[in-house]
Amino acid sequence: MAVQSHDPSLYEHRDQIEVRRALISVSDKTRLLDLASALAESGVEIVSTGSTAATIREAGHAVTDVAEVTGFAEALDGRVKTLHPAVHSGLLADLRLADHRAQMAELGYSAFELVVVNLYPFEQTVLSGKPAADVIENVDIGGPAMVRATAKNHANAAIVVSPARYDEIIEAVRAGGTTLAQRRSLATEAFVHTAQYDAAVANWFLDQEDRAWGDAPVSEDVAADASVDSIFETTEGYVGYEMFGLRESVLRYGENSHQRAALFSETEGAGIAQATQLHGKAMSYNNYVDADAAVRAAFDHEAPAVAIIKHANPCGIAIAPEGAADPIAAAHELAHACDPVSAYGGVVAANREVSGGMAETLAGIFTEVIIAPSFAPEALAVLTQKKNVRLLVLPTEFTANPVELRQVSGGFLLQDTDRSFAPASEWELVTGEPVDQETLAELEFAWRACRAVKSNAILLTNGGASVGVGMGQVNRVDSCRLAVERAGDRAAGSVAASDAFFPFADGLQVLLDAGVRAVVQPGGSVRDPEVIEAAKAAGVAMYVTGERHFFH
Repeated sequence: MAVQSHDPSLYEHRDQIEVRRALISVSDKTRLLDLASALAESGVEIVSTGSTAATIREAGHAVTDVAEVTGFAEALDGRVKTLHPAVHSGLLADLRLADHRAQMAELGYSAFELVVVNLYPFEQTVLSGKPAADVIENVDIGGPAMVRATAKNHANAAIVVSPARYDEIIEAVRAGGTTLAQRRSLATEAFVHTAQYDAAVANWFLDQEDRAWGDAPVSEDVAADASVDSIFETTEGYVGYEMFGLRESVLRYGENSHQRAALFSETEGAGIAQATQLHGKAMSYNNYVDADAAVRAAFDHEAPAVAIIKHANPCGIAIAPEGAADPIAAAHELAHACDPVSAYGGVVAANREVSGGMAETLAGIFTEVIIAPSFAPEALAVLTQKKNVRLLVLPTEFTANPVELRQVSGGFLLQDTDRSFAPASEWELVTGEPVDQETLAELEFAWRACRAVKSNAILLTNGGASVGVGMGQVNRVDSCRLAVERAGDRAAGSVAASDAFFPFADGLQVLLDAGVRAVVQPGGSVRDPEVIEAAKAAGVAMYVTGERHFFH
């Protein structure tokens, strides 16, 4: 099929576009009324379909049914409703072209400046164990067509596929319209969304080929609602827990170039496997491993936090100082300062939206992957100028896995995910004077951040930021030496966290000689008395938590 070529000189420049008409058709009604209310207040005409239109109308907002636009009622049990020239002309008209504007006027069609669509719950239907006929009815046709059409025409219209972008759209509508940079970002997300949806459908069809198109549930164990708790409530072996996933993509290779690899996602998961890639090269196996470690590290903290990971270990973790004008940018600056050399080619995770300020800093640093709950429009405008950096947006309801699985030869190990942190109020001061609240808060930060470091782990921090990391050594004294060596002069006045007890006083002595001012550790060694005595002799406060955080 020939594609028409347009003379660039014919195009009129369009950056900010006022939203006067919006098409909304969503399966996921999350925050739908927040968006509809804001659009109605701004005088935007809302065109909608089926249950979406009913929901908006019931909330008291004016809405035009798609059938009024097309002049035809929904047909074939709703299979045909938006597949009509009156709709798709409104999505695809390139209003930069005088010819397109003239044709729209002649046809009596109006353009949409905003389209909000998410797709039938195909994967949820698969997981429910419903028969093949029900699954097929949840293969969306009109939805992906509208998403792709609007994404193609992003020069003229904004496409939104996730409630996570509603606040940004509401703000844009109130500010006079969406910008070209916003529309490009939304279009990228939209194409990723439809690609992942099509991959899920294709994988299910391939699975049905293997099953000879039977109507049995896809996974009886998953559909049976076996709770995670039941795994640990029996001593009689296997209790029906089964890992279930959809193949999302085949990766170029695994940890090394001679290994095959693929990404699978849990249907009910909301983590790295479900993240939306907005920009950059395809993710690799190692990218996913490091990204998961980075998110784990950043989301261990309630304050705005940034973690920089290299080879699954942190080379910097920090939280924003109080009163920072741009908290997430400040957290990144502190995290990067811990080990700028190792941060080169690292993976960065933020537990808040990436701001324009953080993006400006990152623009000058070679970074493989950046993961966050969202990216500010100005951040995307900066970061998408870097061709290869991978930008990932986490699911709106990001959650850590409740259990962790590790394969061993002939089987696998399963355990609760380590999400517990003993608060400082439960610690025991075993030597020294009680520290002030500022130092205690610093120790709490160090204790949380230490969990992200591979055992044996020693972490030195100051000012809510790591300054020295000792990781993965086969004895704790070497980890102490490594942390002090990496910290250099910054070790003096820092606090230290150890993921497990000090088996001897020698490791602690390395920290004391470097000028560490306070220590937090689990305790529990048979040599605790001599370890405590070393801290006492140095006049350093030592707290014992009673819990450890091995991370192998």
